[in-house]
Amino acid sequence: MEESMPLGQLARRLEEVVSELRGLPVDVERLEDGELVRQRILEAAATAREVRAMQPVGPAETERHEGISRRENLDALARGLRMRTIVHADVLDEPRKVSRIRQLHAAGDLHRVVDQPIQQLIIFDRAVAFLQFTPVAYSPGALAIRQQSLITALIDLFEQTWERAREVTEPTRQLSSREREVLALIAEGRSNSAVARALSITEAAVGKHVAGLFTKLEIPATADDNRRVLAVLAYLRGAVR
Repeated sequence: MEESMPLGQLARRLEEVVSELRGLPVDVERLEDGELVRQRILEAAATAREVRAMQPVGPAETERHEGISRRENLDALARGLRMRTIVHADVLDEPRKVSRIRQLHAAGDLHRVVDQPIQQLIIFDRAVAFLQFTPVAYSPGALAIRQQSLITALIDLFEQTWERAREVTEPTRQLSSREREVLALIAEGRSNSAVARALSITEAAVGKHVAGLFTKLEIPATADDNRRVLAVLAYLRGAVR
């Protein structure tokens, strides 16, 4: 099987596509208003059969608006829309966002997790893509892209990212990036105080991260087992990235 293309190479290919299109009519619309972006996304979702999305952070919505958004996605899944979503690992630190992911994942919106930075992106079929044009969380506005060569490059980028992402359903892979840093240092035999010095955080913060990773790795406190050793074993087995 041919080796998959590195993400850096895909990014360069996207730049080449943009360069090739200079001077030619390109179907890219700049949408400045956040509500207009939402309107266009709803219009595209109404007729789409497949959605690919990359979400660097959870949506900055009130609880009411988040509930509406979740219901819209659930309804779309119920009528047969195929969805795949890549989220950044930091999203898993927030209980409400984790609850949203679990519910949507169970309904058919398959999720995977990455640690590297990603840009907010939604692709409907091969018809239109919405790309956030300011790489800042929650910033308004997006590019609505209908140019086929650009959409193809964005789909390639999504698919390569998806291949490298980890499953969100595996308990050992729900750790935040900080929890994985803590666990890697524990695997080196360091104490909580040594971990705190290495990461320039307090020992109390290390204790909270350790307790969190025990919970996520489903390692209960028992008289017979050393939880730090069990967590390290999971790390050495390659179950934690």
